[in-house]
Amino acid sequence: MKCPPALTTEKERLEALSRYGLGSDRPLPGLDPVVQIAARMFDMPVAAVNMIGSDHVFFAASTGMKGSEVDMSRDVSFCAHAITQDGVMVIPDARQDERFHDNPLVTGSANLRFYAGVPLLSPEGHALGALCVIDGKPHHDFSQEDCARLRELARMAADRLELRRVEISTEQAGRPFEDFARNSPTAVVWFDEQGRIVAWNDAAAALHGYGISEGAGRPVETLLSRRDRPLYGDLIARATAAGSVDGLVMPERLHGLRKDGTEFLLGLSLFCWREDGRLTFNAHLQDLTARNRKEEELHRLANTDILTGLANRVSFYRRMEETLTRPSAAAALMIDLDGFKDVNDTLGHAVGDSILCEVARRLQQAIGPDDTVARIGGDEFAILLPGVSTPERASEFARAIIGRIAEPIVIDGHEVRIAASCGVAVAPVHAQEALELIGDADLALFKAKSIGGRGQAFVFVTALRMEAVARRLYNIELHRAVNQGEFVLFYQPQIRLSDGTLTGAEALIRWRHPQRGLLSPAAFLPALEGGPLAAVVGFWVLDEACAQAALWRRNGAADFRMGVNLFGAQFRIGDLVAEVVSALERHGLPPQALELEVTENIVLDQDDLAVDSLQRLRALGVGIAFDDFGTGYASLSLLKHYPLSRLKIDRSFVQGIHESERDASVVRAILDMARSFDLETIAEGIENDPQRDRLHGFGCEEGQGYLFSRPISALEFSDVFGIPVPARTAVRA
Repeated sequence: MKCPPALTTEKERLEALSRYGLGSDRPLPGLDPVVQIAARMFDMPVAAVNMIGSDHVFFAASTGMKGSEVDMSRDVSFCAHAITQDGVMVIPDARQDERFHDNPLVTGSANLRFYAGVPLLSPEGHALGALCVIDGKPHHDFSQEDCARLRELARMAADRLELRRVEISTEQAGRPFEDFARNSPTAVVWFDEQGRIVAWNDAAAALHGYGISEGAGRPVETLLSRRDRPLYGDLIARATAAGSVDGLVMPERLHGLRKDGTEFLLGLSLFCWREDGRLTFNAHLQDLTARNRKEEELHRLANTDILTGLANRVSFYRRMEETLTRPSAAAALMIDLDGFKDVNDTLGHAVGDSILCEVARRLQQAIGPDDTVARIGGDEFAILLPGVSTPERASEFARAIIGRIAEPIVIDGHEVRIAASCGVAVAPVHAQEALELIGDADLALFKAKSIGGRGQAFVFVTALRMEAVARRLYNIELHRAVNQGEFVLFYQPQIRLSDGTLTGAEALIRWRHPQRGLLSPAAFLPALEGGPLAAVVGFWVLDEACAQAALWRRNGAADFRMGVNLFGAQFRIGDLVAEVVSALERHGLPPQALELEVTENIVLDQDDLAVDSLQRLRALGVGIAFDDFGTGYASLSLLKHYPLSRLKIDRSFVQGIHESERDASVVRAILDMARSFDLETIAEGIENDPQRDRLHGFGCEEGQGYLFSRPISALEFSDVFGIPVPARTAVRA
């Protein structure tokens, strides 16, 4: 456990704290509404205002706190850490935080898991304590907006603390009421033990609709509705008998009475002291109607998507939890708009926002009064259907929703058609807990988007969860593979078809798995390409392949060319051009000795970013090869826009070049296009002499495939092609 750091202004801070007259036996009732609002606003079981003494913590106000949690030392207090920070201190899961994982509040009966606290400052800037919310379960969804709302409540608490300080200083100094309260924005009334107003400020007079001169001598009870006057009278009687308001509970719902007879919800904080042997009362009043409206607005903002007016992610989760705790059947639908990014990019974000609002309207119209529809992300929506107990019924509803979204949308003269994919999960068939059910629907949505075509719906099956677990485990293993240097490169030779001369090689990644042995790319490349390690591994492949090519060129293969496949992530993360230039310079390799291979999916996904990077690389002399040419629908248009130097004819056409005249025609067409665009060509997957001969006859310059060699290690490559140098060993990525 880490103890909170000492503050350099600790002496001054404690002196400032002493001026508020607070202690473990002297809480501040005026702060009770603040902590109650905080607990309700964030749906937390505990909220408190903790004041930090020299070696202990005492509570100025709290709600939901057990007796065993009230008395604590400063060393174990989370708030003692919070006062050392400028902003909100958020601990999503205390068991995962090195400062608090072994804290007695975490390991003991208090079971503190989540904490969010913000310092309460004196006017001089000294941290007196903190306003905090606490839960016995972790929360990873406490947002920046939540932090802003907690800071707003902290300002309210600080204002009430300041009123307490002014009250104490007035009692000690004996200054007249008008000196400190006249211009205060808080409504303040000063009255005697007979209940007669001695003075009030402008804010109090205005609150009740009077002039400032109409206060003195007026019974205080005339400021309350008749039905609340007995409650007020009992409170004053008990305070008078005790000579103090300490320990008295302020009424939560009083009704103020204005001069014109109208009523309003009134908040009351009461203080008293003896002066010249007489008891003097001071009441701080607040119109709670306005505050309640603000609370309602804050609650609405906390639970509503601003753009569409639908429930937001947090609200959806809570309603799902409420539904499933009964327990009862329910269906969860997760909906994602297909290709929405293209709409934003082509028509602009204003049109995109209008489309989202229209989709939200259609979804809202499609549901029943007990159902919930929410926007949970950029173009992601969710629907909760209580009472739907069968996957068949939920799937039917999903298909109807997809059909409704697919209807044309006309915005600013543009007719736009939007498709949507939908994942479906049903409780209790698939899960009985809210987050698990939503996760199942998410997995079903992922499957719906991957099965091909737009506008698909998929119902969760258990195998999806098993696949997700396998992907997570695979990602863990991939991290280990990177850290432990388990990736190696194999090389497949590229041969000139006219004379069989070695021209270069394509570098191909392999994984030496400690348990499963040597794995081919098919076993791990999809997970690697879609994960966070793609760029790291891609740049390692680039560097390792350049190093090997430089070694071979220096030892006999003077014109050797190395082909390296790029991941899409290498265009997004880091500077691809700088990485290539750095690798070439580091290994003394000329640009023409490197050929970067890209696929249609990569260049289409990256678009302008890919064009710019590849143009700069081509200008340096680096070769750019288009892999798997002929298999994509946009191949012809790409020839015009991308700075290519070579086309790689896909193996699927090469395999059928003898048996299928169509395949042969495709190959001839590709070769004709290459000549028209002044591009070189290489055919993949050549397995026999007839294929090689026919390709050569068609005019194809180079080839690779099992006829010449499988992908082999660098050492084997050196032996096979007579390059008498030791091969490089694998290095850690």
